[in-house]
Amino acid sequence: MRIFLTGGTGFLGSYFLQMALNAGHEVVALRLPGERCKQKLPCEPVWIDGTLEDFPRTSLGGVETLVHLAAHGVNPTAANWRDCFRWNVSASLALWLDAAGSNVRRFVIAGSCFEYGNSGEQYDFIPTDAPLLPTGPYHSSKAAATMAALGFAMDQDRELIILRPFHIYGDGEAETRFWPLLVKAAAEGRDLPMTEGTQIRDFTPVRDVAARFVHAMDRQDLCQGFPMIENVGSGQPRSLLQFATDEWIRLGATGKLLPGLVPIRSNEVMRYVPKIK
Repeated sequence: MRIFLTGGTGFLGSYFLQMALNAGHEVVALRLPGERCKQKLPCEPVWIDGTLEDFPRTSLGGVETLVHLAAHGVNPTAANWRDCFRWNVSASLALWLDAAGSNVRRFVIAGSCFEYGNSGEQYDFIPTDAPLLPTGPYHSSKAAATMAALGFAMDQDRELIILRPFHIYGDGEAETRFWPLLVKAAAEGRDLPMTEGTQIRDFTPVRDVAARFVHAMDRQDLCQGFPMIENVGSGQPRSLLQFATDEWIRLGATGKLLPGLVPIRSNEVMRYVPKIK
């Protein structure tokens, strides 16, 4: 299968790219100039340097499936309203329309658990039809992108599945994220200051999430003009403290976890647990 991929140098995208190439797919991958995949690849894809707004649209020719993993603002410090909506909504929609014009049939798009926002605290297990109550620019732009993608698929009569991952972790994750900080502290024998850890999450290894996206390219239950949304998670909710404790033990850490020394963010949603199909 010939695939057009965005976000192939990112955390999730690097694993997806590795798996897709291992499965024998032909991949055309868009990247920012100078960026590299974070995982060892069995072979190189056809790299296209550019942005969502600026790359040769002829590279969409012959593509059967577009896998859209690129997103702006995943790092909260880089998230602002203008840029999040520019890249996650306007530029993404322009790409999808151009892909449809090039006869791309199937669209596999990464949503986000953060689209649910404050709805997370209203459900023990969040269904995909829960109200979207996002709490910030990245979260809101991803929710808006979902609405645009659903309307696009129905209007353009395309196959579409939006997969919403919950709390991915693993090697290659940004160093400022919780799990890499935990791994580094464990390796160095240091204590780890953290919040009280009462946040409830569904922590999912990145390889499992990437495998779901690879599988989505070959699914037989997608129909033109009838878009689907699915949550992606482990189905095993844990508190942040329990997750940290489990990982601390697994890593054989000699330091101590120090819950309560880091304040919880003021807009923190305390429960994000998906209902898994």
